[in-house]
Amino acid sequence: MAQKKTHCDCLNTIKPVRDALDVINGKWKLPIIISVGVGNDRFTDIQESIPGITPKVLAKELKDLEQHKLLKRVVLDDYPVKILYILEPYADSLTPIIYSLKDWGVNHRKVVTEG
Repeated sequence: MAQKKTHCDCLNTIKPVRDALDVINGKWKLPIIISVGVGNDRFTDIQESIPGITPKVLAKELKDLEQHKLLKRVVLDDYPVKILYILEPYADSLTPIIYSLKDWGVNHRKVVTEG
C-alpha cells in the first residue's frame, strides 16, 4: 500500500514551485525568453515579436530577467550605441520546461475544443 504524503511533502513541492513561478510569472517573461532565444536581440525586435507588449512593460520585464540571471544586457560602443539582449547560459535550464508547457498547451487546447 502506498504511503500517504505528508503536509511536509506537500510544502517541499509547493515552495520550490512557488519560487520558480515568482521568477517566470506573468504573461510576458517566457515569451521574452523565447523571443531572445530565437534570435531577437534588439529591444524593438523583441517588442515586435510579442503581440501586445508595451515598451514600458518590456523594459521592466527585461530588467527583471536580467536580475534573475536569465538575460544579459550588452551595450556595444558603436555609433549609435547598440543595446543587445542575450540569454545567459542559465536560461538554457528553462528549455525543457518551455517545451513541456508548449506540449501541455497544445494538448489542453485539444481537450478543451474537442470536448
